[in-house]
Amino acid sequence: MASPFLLSTWSFSEPILESEYPNLSAGCSALDAVEACVRNAEQDKSIDSVGFGGLPDRNGNCTFDAMVMTSPSSSGAVCGIERHLHPVSIARLVMEKTNHTLLAGTLADDFADSHGMESANILADTSEQKWERWKKRSRDTKPLAPFDHGHGQLFGSHDTIGTIALDSHGTLAGACSTSGMAWKVPGRVGDSPIVGHGLYVDPKRGAATGTGHGELISGVNGAFLVVDLMGRGATPQEAIHETLDRIVSCWDIKKEYQVAFIATTPEGKFAGGALRAGFKYAICNSDGCIVKDPELVMLD
Repeated sequence: MASPFLLSTWSFSEPILESEYPNLSAGCSALDAVEACVRNAEQDKSIDSVGFGGLPDRNGNCTFDAMVMTSPSSSGAVCGIERHLHPVSIARLVMEKTNHTLLAGTLADDFADSHGMESANILADTSEQKWERWKKRSRDTKPLAPFDHGHGQLFGSHDTIGTIALDSHGTLAGACSTSGMAWKVPGRVGDSPIVGHGLYVDPKRGAATGTGHGELISGVNGAFLVVDLMGRGATPQEAIHETLDRIVSCWDIKKEYQVAFIATTPEGKFAGGALRAGFKYAICNSDGCIVKDPELVMLD
């Protein structure tokens, strides 16, 4: 059995994984670990991809999407959260307290209220200031693809946190959370809260989570496809390569598009891959915590 480890998208995850890994190595469950990691990102004002620091839609309103998963029969998600800081925890409530998979919008907020979660203002002043500056520019300006220089900050369009854990019992779990595409059309929902799109976990086949342009990921059921290919014998790198190749064959890949995946087998063999340069991911295990370049980059 592999030693416990945490994988997460983007370099801003490294200090989060480092702070949570001691709990995982001490026996914390994979599900508790990924929820804790994502909650840390959701409340970090300096991260404009997720949670309180996230960028709003074109009307200046922030909404959150999130998902947790441990198996095909055990997942929960929310989308369009408007007044709760931790959508990942609401997603876990959906998984554990209902017979459903996905709750949406203000009714999902009401569900959180009914379970004692406190409402909050979810638009940070820094995010509102960025929106005000965006309003003064041309609204037709396309965002740049997110680019990670490895210092915890993304440049260009913001993105998602996706985290995978393997615990000391050999159990896999995953979680993802996002404030969605910057300046999105109000009501837009991306890949993150949809089972098999932004996240998929199958104890017998592995786990994968995606980040980048959600519409491209959703178009091929990206996370599910990566895990399914691993279940058919592909390595994580091979599975990510084939999934990215599927995306390239289906879309005219514009310069602002980026898609990346991280994936692991049930035995703990992992890899990351991306459409283009600029993606990094973090790994934390008994050897320490590092930020890695992906093993695969498809395009120059």
